Amino acid sequence: MLGTWHRFAAQHNPTKCPVTDSQTARSRHNTHAQGTEKLKAHLAVLLFSMLIAGSFSFGGLAARRIDPIALQGLRYIVTVAVLALLCLKAGLSLRLPREPWRFAVLGLLMAVYMTTMFIALEFTQPVATGAVFTLMPLMSAGFAWLLMRQRTRPGVFASLLIAASGAIWVIFRGDLAALARFDVGRGEMIYFVGVVCHAIYVPLLRLFNRKEAPLIFVLWAALATLVFILVPAAPRLVEVDYLAIPPVVWFAVFYLAIMTTAVTFFLLQYASMRLPAPKVLAYGYLTPTFIIVMEGLLGHGWAPAPIFLGALVTACGLLVMAFLPD
Repeated sequence: MLGTWHRFAAQHNPTKCPVTDSQTARSRHNTHAQGTEKLKAHLAVLLFSMLIAGSFSFGGLAARRIDPIALQGLRYIVTVAVLALLCLKAGLSLRLPREPWRFAVLGLLMAVYMTTMFIALEFTQPVATGAVFTLMPLMSAGFAWLLMRQRTRPGVFASLLIAASGAIWVIFRGDLAALARFDVGRGEMIYFVGVVCHAIYVPLLRLFNRKEAPLIFVLWAALATLVFILVPAAPRLVEVDYLAIPPVVWFAVFYLAIMTTAVTFFLLQYASMRLPAPKVLAYGYLTPTFIIVMEGLLGHGWAPAPIFLGALVTACGLLVMAFLPD
């Protein structure tokens, strides 16, 4: 009887504020994975970073033989075709999802990122775009707070800065004079727009999740990206001589389509549902190191040993970040 009275009093206490939908959502977006699930999420974004590094090496081989924007169009056409076949094989419905505007937003953001990356390289060097890229995890922390009130602990923020400093050392190949000469020009500003879009993209993966099957979510996100990519790519795709494309380009297209688009979509979505947004993107700081290792394995030469000091600093920063509370 007394327990019943306490429950009644708690429900009708005028001084007790009810839990609103926004408070519930805020709590959900600040609840992260623990134990094995947390470890798997960290491994997912580590693999994501490695696969992205491969896209620079293999994509670079292909981009010298085919227009880069046309290459992006081919990449997403193959991605959507593969994902659609997987959905059909899994017995999933391909009907239009509810709130399709979610995927239009995601597709636009990713298409802007992809397009600005290649446009920027017409005006600046890859090292400069790499320097701009280091801003992405830090900006993502800001957007995660604005969109979902997702908090980033001071320790995590500090470890991100340490990892970023190591990545910058690797990007500039340990050359302090080159770092001092870094100047923000047209190419850097163009790519900065793309980096902002990608920084918004990751927290939106969690915010826009409606518990669809991951395969369906990834398919519609890729399809929306393809629609926007085709705006600049369609005229160039018409001009491509497909019979003259060498095997190395087709290999690059399928690697980019399957490994660094379809698979990385899954990895990014999986991790974003289990980790804070800045932790998801932080592993991108290892991408320059993975590129150096891959280029060495492909016989393109190894970087000097001092450059790997930056890789060690990045790894230490990320290791500290991984063990810090979310």
